[in-house]
Amino acid sequence: MDQIADLLTRIRNAGAVGKTELTVSFSKLKKAILDILQKEGFLSNVEIETLEERQSLKITISTKKAPTHLRLISKSGRRVYVKSKEIPKPLRGLGTVIISTSTGVTTGREASKKGIGGELICEIW
Repeated sequence: MDQIADLLTRIRNAGAVGKTELTVSFSKLKKAILDILQKEGFLSNVEIETLEERQSLKITISTKKAPTHLRLISKSGRRVYVKSKEIPKPLRGLGTVIISTSTGVTTGREASKKGIGGELICEIW
């Protein structure tokens, strides 16, 4: 099962029913994506919890700027790679694209400023 798709679906479903907190299993890629979403203002808090030697991520969705659209772009069977000049700008620059680059997971704006491309993970607004 695709862990990133599961993460985005859990956030989307929690926002749809009005929940503000949820817990998902820990991975470094999930943590990097959630840190970007927190920096962009979609999440208000992301904490790592340890219970009986298992780590999980406790996510608090922002009430001021909750995500209304989360879409996975690269999937298990179809990876989408872009060059720095081809990075999409959802909602004419108001949305955010998350990209996995050779220097780490970053937003589309930061990747185009650095002049690096990579794998498109998801778009959010």
